[in-house]
Amino acid sequence: MSDEAEFHADRTQEFYVSAVVPAVPPQHGGAEVIEIPAYRGETKFEREVIEKIASSAARSVPGVVELGGDVARFFNSVLDKIGLDKVGDATRGVWAKVDGTDVEITVILVISAGEVVADVTAAVRTVVIEAVERYGLHVSECTVKVDDIQLSEH
Repeated sequence: MSDEAEFHADRTQEFYVSAVVPAVPPQHGGAEVIEIPAYRGETKFEREVIEKIASSAARSVPGVVELGGDVARFFNSVLDKIGLDKVGDATRGVWAKVDGTDVEITVILVISAGEVVADVTAAVRTVVIEAVERYGLHVSECTVKVDDIQLSEH
């Protein structure tokens, strides 16, 4: 066995560990520095934008009849009667908290009678998370609350 292959406690051992280093924004100034426009600002999402995305996604799930709690649905019916039927519809029933790129979402919904609650809420949670994360955000929590069940009108 050669001397190079043996371990020697009195010698410095070298090993390499690969590391991922985040990109460093370039410094301003000097001819050798190239400024990249992506580092000149930041992108922020307002909670209303997230709420619209989540609301649209939740409404697309079979078994979801309406979004919002009793009070929100009452005010919506009043607005409908006076001709303001589209006011508040886009975000009703959805609440979002945005912290940078992390988002917490709560969806309040009404399901149709006869639906399996666990199946509908799981589907809502899945489509809402997928829809919001398509925009480059991270959904850390998605709570789905069933506020009511709509009975069939016979």
